[in-house]
Amino acid sequence: MATHHLASWASTLKHSELSPDVIAAAVRSFYNWAGCAIGGSNHPATTIAYRSLKPFFGAPSASLLGFEGGARIDAQHAALLNGISSHVHDYDDTHLDTIIHPTGPVASAILAIAEWKGWHITSTTGSIGAAVGVSKLLSLSSTQTAHAIGIAATQVTGLREMFGSHTKSFHPGRAAQNGLLAAMLAQNGYESSEEALEAKRGWANVVGSTKDEIPKSLEKWIGMETPGGAGDFGLPSKTHTGRWEVLRNSFKPFPCGIVIHPILDGCVQLHGELASQDIKITEIDRVDLIVHPLVLELTGKTKPRDGLQAKFSVYHSAAIALLYGKGTPAQFEDAVVQDSQVISIRDKVKALVSDSLRADEARIMITLQDRRTTEKHVEHAIGSKEVPLTEAQLEEKFKNQCESILGEKLDRVSKALWDVESAVDIRDVIKIAE
Repeated sequence: MATHHLASWASTLKHSELSPDVIAAAVRSFYNWAGCAIGGSNHPATTIAYRSLKPFFGAPSASLLGFEGGARIDAQHAALLNGISSHVHDYDDTHLDTIIHPTGPVASAILAIAEWKGWHITSTTGSIGAAVGVSKLLSLSSTQTAHAIGIAATQVTGLREMFGSHTKSFHPGRAAQNGLLAAMLAQNGYESSEEALEAKRGWANVVGSTKDEIPKSLEKWIGMETPGGAGDFGLPSKTHTGRWEVLRNSFKPFPCGIVIHPILDGCVQLHGELASQDIKITEIDRVDLIVHPLVLELTGKTKPRDGLQAKFSVYHSAAIALLYGKGTPAQFEDAVVQDSQVISIRDKVKALVSDSLRADEARIMITLQDRRTTEKHVEHAIGSKEVPLTEAQLEEKFKNQCESILGEKLDRVSKALWDVESAVDIRDVIKIAE
């Protein structure tokens, strides 16, 4: 059974079984997540949630990253709020095969429970999903972990309609909170179905779109080790090669929907090329984009009203990249979205889809008022598997997000997070940021 297979794998996994590259990938994911959480700590989505929930906070046992004075609240609410802040700028990691943001729910939950208990952070490496991750930290049995998976699975939701609003960042925060709750309940004997993932009315059949393919999908991703099965996919074990999905995690160079990144990448390059030829942005007559179909499906907002909506507008992204030559959180602030010069360029952008393009590929053509044209073909966007961010670029991203919040502590916090795998107690790392 898929549920028990996952639970058994997670509950028996040992840190000594992890290869150095898997550990390094986990550290990179945690480092990137922490930077996003700190960088998003003063966003209205985070501060509104904090003020709204403050009357319900329990005994302080876990930290809110980036909050002035080292704010501490109960673990449940810390998981929720750190999850919100880590996702609100849409700058967190992405598993490119599935376009999910894996670290937010997991790290937000396990940091809260690990800080509460004062555990060594390395005991969490290799845990999958917030409920499984916390179950691992609590040393739950495989049966208890299966119950935690079921309790978490029955709480799932998250609507794509929320893209461009505060509620999108609520999704990973709530997932972290739900996973933590599920493991705590399971630890104390709370039961659920032990076939929560694979049952006819279970998680996969409820949320899956291709019902006939669900058994094969579960076998592929969870690795049931049946004859003729998943091959290089699934959970790694002594008898099954499997695949560590954390090694396929990517880190965003731009704080917006990842499907827009090829356009941002190409337009940033075109900004430099136009400037080198002394061509002014005002000379642009038209910008034509050819993109993967998902771009317009997910990020087709033609007239975004604010920064959150702009993260899902390929038109805004093209405009700010051409105008500023970059795409940082500053270019997705409300004032920039509403700037008349940005709107003027944005209105000149037209987009068409092509099934022949990969998700990390795009074509851009700029037509000037004198009818000259210049083109850019982005084969693989920066941040993709083929062009990943280096550690230096990841650190630059961290510091750009966190400098205004951490001030003179910036370098110390960055180093502590890079060294998190060797920390004796996660609370020692968090104290540096307070």
